[in-house]
Amino acid sequence: MALAHTYVFSESLLMSTSLTVILPQATNAQIGMSGTRTAADPSVLYLLHGLSDDDTIWLRRTSIERYAADYGIAVVMPRVERSFYQDMAHGERYWTYVSEELPAIVQQLFRVSSRREDTFVAGLSMGGYGAMRLGLARPDRFAAAASLSGALDIAHPFVRDAREDFYTNAFGEADVQGTGADLLHLLREADPAALPALMVACGTEDDLWPMQESFLAVAAERGIDVTTSFGPGQHEWGYWDARIQDVLAWLPLAGADRGPGTAPGTASA
Repeated sequence: MALAHTYVFSESLLMSTSLTVILPQATNAQIGMSGTRTAADPSVLYLLHGLSDDDTIWLRRTSIERYAADYGIAVVMPRVERSFYQDMAHGERYWTYVSEELPAIVQQLFRVSSRREDTFVAGLSMGGYGAMRLGLARPDRFAAAASLSGALDIAHPFVRDAREDFYTNAFGEADVQGTGADLLHLLREADPAALPALMVACGTEDDLWPMQESFLAVAAERGIDVTTSFGPGQHEWGYWDARIQDVLAWLPLAGADRGPGTAPGTASA
């Protein structure tokens, strides 16, 4: 795999920002690791960070580079500060950046597929929320969206009260229920047939566990299928390192991209 730490200027943010990008590279002589690359432009996974982190965190806390090598998939990790992936009430336009500008920047700078069926998004915690919002709000762009320990009920008091200053900066003072920032609202308004494949994973000892139940209850009401991966685990990197391997095995990759691995069990919500 090739690793790029890239600095770009964002017209949406009106400032420079950073990306960490892993790109498939065909290799034969690496010790303890193989590299694959198809003749076609590779599939791409947008991998989103949580509230306390940045674009380097997945590379520092997991073996995502090694895992991605088995699948020949590119991984794009943007930096969004503590924005909740929003056009912030008091801050920058990160939703516009990740949903519109970032894919265009990636296409300009890197040779990866632009096809919807080759484009995926995943993230943890705040990034799990961001990934699911992208999947629900932009089903035309993503073939799969996965949330790991995600803040899936953004109006829940745990999110609003525990992180009040960050929450207000991102969402403002108004109630987010029933808005485009509310994943439960997006589920209720979605056309199930048009949605990407959805996956929700969370440890049962995680404080965000009740939000997964709320999300799946609304999905069930709407007849929306969701792949689930639940079991013992907390809000920590050992859990996410294991689950990102599940996500890669689950992604609907083209046959040439498919690497070793066993997808988690599927449940219809």
